[in-house]
Amino acid sequence: MKEILVLYYSKSGSVKEMASLIARGINSVDGVQAKIRTVPEIFPEITKQVASIPDSGALYATLDDLENCSGLALGSPTRFGNMAAPLKYFIETATPLWLKGSLEDKPACVFTSSSSLHGGNETTLLSMQIPLFHMGMILLGLPYSLPELATTTTGGTPYGASHVGTHKNVHSISDDEKKLCIAQGVRLGQISLKLNK
Repeated sequence: MKEILVLYYSKSGSVKEMASLIARGINSVDGVQAKIRTVPEIFPEITKQVASIPDSGALYATLDDLENCSGLALGSPTRFGNMAAPLKYFIETATPLWLKGSLEDKPACVFTSSSSLHGGNETTLLSMQIPLFHMGMILLGLPYSLPELATTTTGGTPYGASHVGTHKNVHSISDDEKKLCIAQGVRLGQISLKLNK
């Protein structure tokens, strides 16, 4: 059974919910299973070390999780058109994997959530892809054969699944956004199997 890492950071819960939907899509593909992991908060001043196991929720990712995965779904809320610092910090610790070429030729996709329609979803998705290109990964988007890309009035882009909420998170993930998350997971699972024969 091939494991696909669903690695995310979530502040308000939307990206966490998207990660679960993408994992559902992955798990619907025979021969692969999703492994959901998150990253710890980071702070400008370190006053104490973060526990290696969180009190609740998804376990924290390790570089071993990243190195041993057959594919990667990477998710973050938008932060000024870029991924959130905790996720970026984790990716920046992966230099040893880059030096070894551990992630080369593995499929990857990205997903995000913003608090407004023009909150930087597409720039966040594109900027999240840059380090994955440097790692030698094969980036997957969402094809326009998915009808929800043409009908969505909220999130959803060809660059990856997205959600448009509000700063108070009162907009739940729409049906189109859910379908696109699941479809992205299915596609990542299927391509992972094709590349890892």
